[in-house]
Amino acid sequence: MLSMRDCLDYCDLTEDEVELIAEHEDIPDVAAAQLVCGLVQTPEGVVVLTRYMQELIERATRRGDTEKAERASMVYARFLADHPLHH
Repeated sequence: MLSMRDCLDYCDLTEDEVELIAEHEDIPDVAAAQLVCGLVQTPEGVVVLTRYMQELIERATRRGDTEKAERASMVYARFLADHPLHH
């Protein structure tokens, strides 16, 4: 079993990115790190991850949690910069 640090190092992910996916999927961070590590390897997986992050931003905005929405937006922007979507 890979540790969270192993996944972060291998897949060039940030802890913030993994934490957002863990929140979205309601799973522990280590499990999310393994999930994200697999998904980020394919263009389709990157699309799934961006959708998850967008959904978290939308939920936080609807709840009026502007701090969480802003934080998630910053993580999302960084993720897109590191893993651009190619159409």
